[in-house]
Amino acid sequence: MNIVVLGGCGDMGSAVVRELLAHSEATVTIADYRLQRAEELGERVRAAFVDANDPVSLLSVLEGADAAVGCIGPFYAFAAKMARAAVEAGVDYVDICDDYGPIEKLFALDEAAKQAEVTVITGLGWTPGITNILARRGAEELDEVEEIKISWAGGAADSTGLAVIMHVFYAVTGDVPTYRDGAWVEVPAGSEGEVVEFPAPLGWIRVFHCGHPEPLTIPRYIKARTVSLKGALTPDWNNKLADLFARLGLIGTPAKNDRMARIIHAIEGIFRVGGIAASGARVDVRGRKDGKQRTISYAVADKMRRLTGIPTALGAQMLAEGRIEEKGVFAPEGCIAPQPFLAELCGRGIEIHRLE
Repeated sequence: MNIVVLGGCGDMGSAVVRELLAHSEATVTIADYRLQRAEELGERVRAAFVDANDPVSLLSVLEGADAAVGCIGPFYAFAAKMARAAVEAGVDYVDICDDYGPIEKLFALDEAAKQAEVTVITGLGWTPGITNILARRGAEELDEVEEIKISWAGGAADSTGLAVIMHVFYAVTGDVPTYRDGAWVEVPAGSEGEVVEFPAPLGWIRVFHCGHPEPLTIPRYIKARTVSLKGALTPDWNNKLADLFARLGLIGTPAKNDRMARIIHAIEGIFRVGGIAASGARVDVRGRKDGKQRTISYAVADKMRRLTGIPTALGAQMLAEGRIEEKGVFAPEGCIAPQPFLAELCGRGIEIHRLE
């Protein structure tokens, strides 16, 4: 069994590789431009060069794979390119896309994926990913869903990737999508802040609207009047700095995000000062059960690499082993049964807290 990890040398991609090596018998092909680093990641690892801007290069590394994983970011630049190549190669595919921009392009591949008998799962990491599965699990416990609130807190001391910084700048600038009163609307990034409690060691954190896929995908599968997503970095001064960058016009376009992200990445150790090396998510599902108002909440906190790498690797294994039969393009909540998936996460040490 061969699983190709596109971008497997990156901060999150390498976490997926290590999970696959630890919990499967698969040979892992790391498709990246950093070949020497790829060869250092494990005995069952093959290294292959890939240029994510070159469709021929992508098709070449995907040929003959049992499944593929997309970890090349930023996803607003590469998500659709990787998924399109997987469909053309006839390879089942899962990614960790956490940008809202490519979602329509990804779902536009649905018919082509069905014709190719390929399964594409977009956003099976931490958020989106675990959050989507928890939203579906909470909805299953209710007769009627009124509102799904998703919150995340990401530790600046919990990641080192350049693409993560680009994603944050993309998510916190301009107007971003949310789902309100049965319709998709846009709201200003950074607006409508509220304080949310996460599991230890995170505690109470102020979060605000930011751009993520969940409000665009969850209403496709779960009938709810409102689906919102809010998030924040820790420590809080990172949020204030990103807001300042936005107000000064230093971020907000792909070119500006790229330039500023490279500057920050070069001195990113400074931005971890005072931070907690952990990240988390919380999903609150409000609705009715047996005629009574109820809110089901789930929350999780762990290392970002584990929160992202474990569900992604598990999804890749499920695809390679034929455990997901649906063909087409899906978000996780559209094709993954929550209870067995969450049980496998628990078995790998991801503790999900349930509140009611």
